[in-house]
Order: sequence, then structure tokens, then C-alpha cells
Amino acid sequence: MVFDSINTLEKAYDTYYFSHCLNPASDNFMIATTKTCLSCQRSLHGRADKKFCNDYCRNTHNNLLNSDSNNYVRNINYSLRKNRRILQGLFASAQKITKCTKPFLHSKGFAFSYFTHTQTNKKGNIYCFCYEYGYMVIKGEKVVVVKKGEY
Repeated sequence: MVFDSINTLEKAYDTYYFSHCLNPASDNFMIATTKTCLSCQRSLHGRADKKFCNDYCRNTHNNLLNSDSNNYVRNINYSLRKNRRILQGLFASAQKITKCTKPFLHSKGFAFSYFTHTQTNKKGNIYCFCYEYGYMVIKGEKVVVVKKGEY
């Protein structure tokens, strides 16, 4: 079947859709449901798996999902990044290892309870790392700070 215009094609589609999909007497009867945007509840047009009407709604929805539930993770990541900045600031450009004291790190806002991982060297000493910067407390108040792979 060849259609001479878009209007003719649309009319043919509407006729087919009503007679086969929306007509309860038809064997192929389907209930027409319209999907709505998960953010603003407007009706969606386009792809069958579409969930949002635009990027703004998608971003708004995802930001709301991630905001309150991730405050705990956000606070921990903030502390880890702060610890890393403090350790990084202790190094001069070519230094591989440095020393400082626990009170000095505390005065800068360092939180000893937050670190990304631990690593044990060949001597059995355990270093706590904030990403690539590690530290080990020795003799109670002294701290040795290293860069990963350089101890």
C-alpha cells in the first residue's frame, strides 16, 4: 500500500490502531497505557523504554535519589580527601619520606580513623594509606609519612 501524504498514513495508522488495539471485540485488544516522566509526571512520547522527558528531569530525579542517602559516604570521602591533602603538603618536590608528630597532624585537622587501606612492608610494619600517601605511627607521638611504593 502506497500513501500519497503523511495525513493519509496517519489516518491509516489510527484506523488500524483503533480496530486492532483499542477495540474490545478484536482478538488483539490491548489496553493503551501512557508512561509518565518519573520526575515531573508529564506523559512521555518516543522510545518505549523512555523514563524522563528531558535531561533536566533525569538529573533532578537522580540528584534526589543520591542526595540524602549518600551524606554518610560524602562525609567520609571529604575526610579522606582532607587527610590526603594534609599528607601531600608535608612533602617537598623530591622527597620520598618525611617525619612529623601526631599533634602536628591533629592541629592541621588530620583524622587518624579515616584511611583507604593498610599495607604491611617486609619488616612487618603496618602503614595506613590515604590513597597514595601512607603513614605509620612510631613511638607513640612520631609519624613517618611515605608515598606509595617508596618505603
